[in-house]
Amino acid sequence: MYDLIIIGGGPGGLTSAIYGARFGISTLLLEKQAAGGQINLTEYIENYPGFDEPIFGYELSQRMEKQAIKFGAKIIYEEVIEVDLKSEIKIVKTTESKYEAKTIIISTGAYPKRLFIPNEENYIGRGISFCGTCDAPLFKGKTVAVIGGGDTALEEALIISKWADKVYIIHRRDKFKGQKILQNQVFKNDKIKIIFNHIPIEFYGDNLLKGVKIKDVNDNNIKNLDVNGIFIFIGHLPNSKIFEGQVDLSENGFIKVDRNMRTNILGVFACGDVIEKELRQVTISVGEGAIAAYEAYKFLNESNS
Repeated sequence: MYDLIIIGGGPGGLTSAIYGARFGISTLLLEKQAAGGQINLTEYIENYPGFDEPIFGYELSQRMEKQAIKFGAKIIYEEVIEVDLKSEIKIVKTTESKYEAKTIIISTGAYPKRLFIPNEENYIGRGISFCGTCDAPLFKGKTVAVIGGGDTALEEALIISKWADKVYIIHRRDKFKGQKILQNQVFKNDKIKIIFNHIPIEFYGDNLLKGVKIKDVNDNNIKNLDVNGIFIFIGHLPNSKIFEGQVDLSENGFIKVDRNMRTNILGVFACGDVIEKELRQVTISVGEGAIAAYEAYKFLNESNS
């Protein structure tokens, strides 16, 4: 029996573990793979407060993990496959064991939609990125391509253009889905070149990405587009499947929380990229993790009084 179980070891979950342990409550974090979540896919992080030099994504993860353990949090690497959150005592089943807790923090994150074309996995972190805000400075003076046509793709293309010399936007349709105001900004940007009616079909390079093969959807003509980097913005999917029917989810499957990270179930909180929100950044997840742990701590105190 734990006071708090945190499901997911990304920045939000690790911060919750740090705060929970420091509050003096018994804290268990369950993570199926490696601590850090999506930031492990980012080679360098340059916008995390307090670091005047870029830090490797995996190094920041390791520091957070070490800090959580230092304060007394227990971290077990097992995949959570089933939960019962509606009872007073919450039950969490993994592939190996069953755990019980008085409070739960869900921090299972989200993952960018992939294209599932040849060599995509090979170049993630070596030219392929899913975060322009995080990685655009790494491509200063370079040529990159953005894949997508919604608000996020257009917003990120504008951000990336502040660093890159040339930004291609590759979109499968003949017009964007994003807001008109964003479209107008993109069309007026001299650094941005738009390639409508094309889809990426294969990435190529050696140790690092060197380009992408694109196909015209009208005549099936294929050509190589040499670029130093690719940013993919075709949406995110939340890791929330096992919580369906228990916590309230948005239409897209993200967990609904209030400003204090509380879900619709007493004693169950959520933070990080699995929750419904506008901006997905490490610093935001960290703040949410601190709030979630504090609310769990308050809930425990109120329940015992």
